[in-house]
Amino acid sequence: MKRQFVLAAAVSAFAAPAAISETAPDDVVFNEYAVEASLTGVAGDAEAGAKVMTNRGQGNCVACHMVGTMPDVPFQGNVGPALDGAGDRWTEAELRGLLVDSKQAFDGTVMPAFYKTSGFIRPGDGYTGKAATDTFGPILTAQQVEDVVAYLLTLKE
Repeated sequence: MKRQFVLAAAVSAFAAPAAISETAPDDVVFNEYAVEASLTGVAGDAEAGAKVMTNRGQGNCVACHMVGTMPDVPFQGNVGPALDGAGDRWTEAELRGLLVDSKQAFDGTVMPAFYKTSGFIRPGDGYTGKAATDTFGPILTAQQVEDVVAYLLTLKE
């Protein structure tokens, strides 16, 4: 009987996925404008990142950026730089930092901070300090940021 319990415990340990430990938006550490540490400790999924980039209810990166490898995505923007070659222009840490809070690198940018909940000037107290599960949390979850970074790293010249 004791052997069955040990075996069952071992099987359940492998069957249940480990919980993702997310870095809270206010705990993100910048080095210049780069964020070296993964926000989740889990590798990003490039395919999921491409979906986030084109989803108008999520990242919607293509509203401002052109991505030549996505010719079927309509209404791509030209407000921000084309993202083709992003994987050659920026490191993983720099891309993560730009997504978390682009104003760390480009003070006057209109690009939103996709993983930030405090330090805003206009939204008011109702938005400040809200977690990703709250109504006014970050635009993207920590894993979505990692997924978009993984996709951007595939965009080579």
